[in-house]
Amino acid sequence: MSSLRERMNRLRGTRAPEGLDEPGRGGPERNEAAEPPGPAWTALGVTRLANDAGECLVRRVVYPLDYRHGHHRLGELGECAGALAALCSGGEGDAPAPEAERILFLDLETTGLGVGAGNVPFMAGIAYFEGDGYVIEQALIRHPAEERAMLEHLRGRLRNRPYLATYNGRTFDWPLLRSRFILNGFGRDAPVEPWHLDFLHPSRSIWRNTLASLRLSHVEEERLGIARGDDVPGSMAPAIYFRYLRDGDPAPLADVFRHNELDMLSLACLSIRFGRLLSGGLGRHVPLPEEEEELLRTGLWLERMGRTDEAEALYETLAGRETAGDWCLLLAARDKKCGNWRRAVLLWQRAAQAAERQGWASGEAHIELSMYYEHRAKDYELALRYASAALELATRRATLGRFDAKRRAEQEAIRRRIERLAKKAERTLAREQTLF
Repeated sequence: MSSLRERMNRLRGTRAPEGLDEPGRGGPERNEAAEPPGPAWTALGVTRLANDAGECLVRRVVYPLDYRHGHHRLGELGECAGALAALCSGGEGDAPAPEAERILFLDLETTGLGVGAGNVPFMAGIAYFEGDGYVIEQALIRHPAEERAMLEHLRGRLRNRPYLATYNGRTFDWPLLRSRFILNGFGRDAPVEPWHLDFLHPSRSIWRNTLASLRLSHVEEERLGIARGDDVPGSMAPAIYFRYLRDGDPAPLADVFRHNELDMLSLACLSIRFGRLLSGGLGRHVPLPEEEEELLRTGLWLERMGRTDEAEALYETLAGRETAGDWCLLLAARDKKCGNWRRAVLLWQRAAQAAERQGWASGEAHIELSMYYEHRAKDYELALRYASAALELATRRATLGRFDAKRRAEQEAIRRRIERLAKKAERTLAREQTLF
């Protein structure tokens, strides 16, 4: 920590003001009495922010609620924020239904990766709904001594907004902030852990096999209709900041401010997207997914969130599709667990037919059908037929690649199944002949 502090002060060419590193309770902001920070900062729309913990810089932008960012208007969150309660985690006790005005959106720009003491947030982007606008505030530190003022500003904003909306914030942003509050001596005055609305996790649940990347900039482009253009990647923000510390010219920081501002807008739109999904808006406010994989993942996620009716409607839509793919096995596995054998068998049969057409695909559907007809339908002859087809597919796959121990074990298990089914089929045939 000390080495990084000394490096930042050395690059900046300044010493930390005396007394600002000492632990203190902090206090109300005095932004209205603060002097302008200088023409270069004023050109960026930046002003001084002063409170009892010291001072830092802040840039404030307000968007009207009817502002459209991609597919959504910012004001839509007021119509569906309550449904986000299903996503809440952390905090103390059960989270009541969120209100848009009680959600604080957060995105940090840091000097590095990880949540250790050597990683310092040099910009804290926060946003919240207030009155008729969506307010974005970006606090920036010019040297380490200003970090306490930035944290105090954040603490004040969290006081009446117990929901923290982030993208990977529960794993990264909040643990990092918690350590920074401790290192800056806030002690008992540090904010309690908020209720988290971390939109990375639902994004991963729905789009992990559909989108090439789960970076926020990629998700917003593919699913929220947002195109950033010449946006600076977040990975370049630390280098730009250190360049400012070295040269003293804040002009390049304009790109970091803009990148963070776009992140705050996208977070709001992503919260609207999931709020609509959780409030029955799929097909009305949110278009139905076109790809089977995303349709299935959306249904599975909605089911975990307690929206079973919407999930079942998506499953039935999928079952009516004529195509087949890996999604058939995933949905069939879900139906098998829930006891929906009718649809599970239908999906396995569809997947088995597709595998036979390909000639080298997995025989997983055949094995599932073999088990179903053996243990539930007691049709050993049909079970034997599917097991034999599974062995044929496994043999074909073995000829196309290395015949390793795993494939040998797979074939041996199928052969044992075939032997067992053959004996059961013979005994059943013998009993029928005796009876008739």
